[in-house]
Amino acid sequence: MNVIILERVPVGLRGELTRWMLELHTGVFVGRLSAMVRDVLWEHVCDHMRDGAGFLIYQTNNEQGFAMRSCGPTDRKLANFEGLALVTIPS
Repeated sequence: MNVIILERVPVGLRGELTRWMLELHTGVFVGRLSAMVRDVLWEHVCDHMRDGAGFLIYQTNNEQGFAMRSCGPTDRKLANFEGLALVTIPS
């Protein structure tokens, strides 16, 4: 399972994502993609989001069972604490 969460991105980019994934709520996409399609799609999203931001969460074989990536300016930062993926919100 793959989840992409986008904010402040062009409407056209969200429309392109609906070809591959379901948009459950504005900017929240869910779908089952192969690793290759996921990586190419995420690269496309990062290249075309302009001033927007986004997160990608996908299933993988680690302790938590998932991994995360981010792209663009956001107030939340991804951190790795001894192999544990965390999200920090700087004050």
